[in-house]
Amino acid sequence: MSNSPILKSSIAKKIAMALSGLFLVTFLSIHFFINLISVFNEDLFNTLAHFMGNNPLIQFAMQPVLILGVLFHFIMGFVLDFKNRASRPIGYAKYNGAANASWPSRNMIISGIVVLSFLGLHFYDFWIPEMVYKYVEAKPIASERYFHELAEKFHSPIRTSIYCFSFFFLFLHLWHGFNSSFQSVGMNNKYSKTLHKVGYAFAVIVPFGFIFIALFHHFNH
Repeated sequence: MSNSPILKSSIAKKIAMALSGLFLVTFLSIHFFINLISVFNEDLFNTLAHFMGNNPLIQFAMQPVLILGVLFHFIMGFVLDFKNRASRPIGYAKYNGAANASWPSRNMIISGIVVLSFLGLHFYDFWIPEMVYKYVEAKPIASERYFHELAEKFHSPIRTSIYCFSFFFLFLHLWHGFNSSFQSVGMNNKYSKTLHKVGYAFAVIVPFGFIFIALFHHFNH
């Protein structure tokens, strides 16, 4: 059974899913760091945002890879969830999942859909206007505009609430995602406990840090 092509394919998909998730964590870390700067130093935030938005390597090499990584991660998540549901026996409907697994682990697809929907809103709010500004309207470079564009998005209490709601689901997704990713790639050694603690800390600090940033700009600008 261990040599079954189906089993090998399933394991390969889980590993690919885990690696793509860990790759996206790198982007998330950079994104969080730059946005956190907006709370403390407007000029430095403008400088960093201008660099990220106008560096050719980032724009034409890293950005396409990032977009493909996001699409791959979520498509693979839907595929694995569909296969898991399809492979359950009929009697599994009586299974009490809450007694054996946490809500995040049982509902990764739900938290994933919320996060994916949020990414769509985020692209609509920031990425699309940036592409229009630079490549459609071809406006002159204005490095001081980034902070005001960011702060303006959080004037609306509805939009701010949507962002905060989405970041909470990102927390749920990461909370189980780290644990699952380390397990999928076979990270089971003397450093496992430390890595899991780091993963849990990241899952709390980054999403709730984004919530803090959103609320800060909503109440201060």
